[in-house]
Amino acid sequence: MSRIGMKPVPVPSGVNVSVSGATVQVEGSLGKLSFTHRPEVAVKVEGDQVVVTRRNDERQNRALHGLTRSLINNMVIGVSQGYQKKLEVYGVGYGVQLQGQNFTINCGKSHPEVLSVPAGVIVDVQTPQARGDSDPAKFTVKGPDKQAVGEFAAKCRRCRPPEPYKGKGVRYADEHVRRKVGKAFAGGGG
Repeated sequence: MSRIGMKPVPVPSGVNVSVSGATVQVEGSLGKLSFTHRPEVAVKVEGDQVVVTRRNDERQNRALHGLTRSLINNMVIGVSQGYQKKLEVYGVGYGVQLQGQNFTINCGKSHPEVLSVPAGVIVDVQTPQARGDSDPAKFTVKGPDKQAVGEFAAKCRRCRPPEPYKGKGVRYADEHVRRKVGKAFAGGGG
């Protein structure tokens, strides 16, 4: 039994879920999302909840059962509350800048990394420039689509992952970077 797949998805007020064929559409205050599920599972709207069932107990059908339920739940949460990832950029001279749909990250390379912000994702810059090792540049990636928000945040982090000696780079706000001790200089002589 798929424990996650058996749980019905509660639909809060202000969110409209409609199923036509294999396409599930979820509409709320923050946007509109759609998802086409596999034919091995069935999705029905019953009152103020969405129920996902599967044809039989084959291994792949059990996996798709829980996956489909989780994806629909993420869409319902996304259009009602939204998702966000907070990131920080540590390093002297490092910073971020948003110009239209182009997001620029200066992270110590010979050229700035320019990323195009995908549709449905909002980037909010709180602090554009890092000052020293203790005051980082801060920005937030927001949107109703959990997958798009997470993917763009990971793409930003991949520009320069935090290094273990000084901790410079792009990291999530709640991420802990394990620091290594650098080389100790031995006294002269020889």
